[in-house]
Amino acid sequence: MAHNKPDPAGLKLRLVAAQRLKAVLGGDNFVPLGATDLADGRDRGLANRLITTALRRQGQLNFIIHALLEKGMPGKSGTFEAVLRLSLAQLVFLPDLGAHSALFLAVEAIKRDPKARHLSGLMNAVLRSAQANSAKFGMLSDDLLIPDTFGDTWLEAYGEESINGFSAALLAGAPLDLTLKSDDAELIDALGAEPVMADTVRIEQRDRPVEALPGYAEGHWWVQDAASAIPARLLGAKPGGRVLDLCAAPGGKTAQLVKAGYQVTALDSDATRMERLKDNLKRLDYVAETVVADAGNYAPVSPYDGVLLDAPCSATGTFRRHPEVIWHRSVGDVAGRVRLQRALLTNALRCLEAGGVLVYCVCSLEPAEGEGQVEWALDHLPGLELWPVTPAELPGLEGAVTARGLVRTHPGMAPGGREGGMDGFFVARFRRR
Repeated sequence: MAHNKPDPAGLKLRLVAAQRLKAVLGGDNFVPLGATDLADGRDRGLANRLITTALRRQGQLNFIIHALLEKGMPGKSGTFEAVLRLSLAQLVFLPDLGAHSALFLAVEAIKRDPKARHLSGLMNAVLRSAQANSAKFGMLSDDLLIPDTFGDTWLEAYGEESINGFSAALLAGAPLDLTLKSDDAELIDALGAEPVMADTVRIEQRDRPVEALPGYAEGHWWVQDAASAIPARLLGAKPGGRVLDLCAAPGGKTAQLVKAGYQVTALDSDATRMERLKDNLKRLDYVAETVVADAGNYAPVSPYDGVLLDAPCSATGTFRRHPEVIWHRSVGDVAGRVRLQRALLTNALRCLEAGGVLVYCVCSLEPAEGEGQVEWALDHLPGLELWPVTPAELPGLEGAVTARGLVRTHPGMAPGGREGGMDGFFVARFRRR
């Protein structure tokens, strides 16, 4: 006889969260669940909290799973691993949510998955063992949060104190940074924001979506991390000059260049992302020429006074928002990006007028994608010379300017003395002789 018992409370959000986490563990970028995934705002908030905790704590969860699963993760087991990670995250790191629901709903969730239901006994046993050891597991070292792939390189590049800041930033996540069209004290107050540096303001806690914040519909600001806003400010091309923004989408830097008074051409190879850029500019009431083309072989009719190249990179500097990137990237990935960046730098120089300015930047913490590329460019691109950035050009963040006049930010830094860190970014400025 069929029985249609209603699902237990909280099961649906766990099933949806498990599918999203499974996709991210499989290589997708994390995108928070939206209203189309879960209509109820509280369910959505809880599901996103479980997923982000599982992702931020991935290194510690790896350790716990290794300790509890003697034979390792069972193969071809559907959502088993995703449900296990969500439940361990709740048991060990989110004790305010209670242990009972973590245990009960985990077993119920995998009973709904034909590929995992035979493992319900194992799930129950593993979670009960985790519950018994939750105090011990909750005190695991934060050193486990950064994978070995990057840990040693970063330790050498940034030092132990900074790496501790990386771990804290990973767990805290990112506040919301905005770039303002104009200095407006009333708007800053209405947003509940604090000035950070230049025209960047920060919202530490927000209780509504970006689109519902004051000034969004009127185009008074755009979303842009404090670090991401640095490169365009440093361009220093001739006033009103023609500037090319390579790999421009979604358009934050394009908007900055328009605001600075340049005649801007925004180029991106992805037509869908370019539509998003156009929508963003339209909301801001800004005008730029847009081109869908490959930045590696684009040949303009006449060279530009300035080129801004925000090159595709490993994106390891964005881990506060995308904790998965540091687990998805390999040494080989970084090497592939390095080759691509060199091709783009070479073509960026071709697009530049004699005496023109080239700013190269990446949202990566990898020295090979930053400092290493400066050495390569100066050795291999005749006519290119470094135009050092001075500390005075970055008030409130003078410590990010190196002795050679390069800019290196990382998540352990406090821009303008503000809490909440910033993305890892590298910026170098060149001139064509």
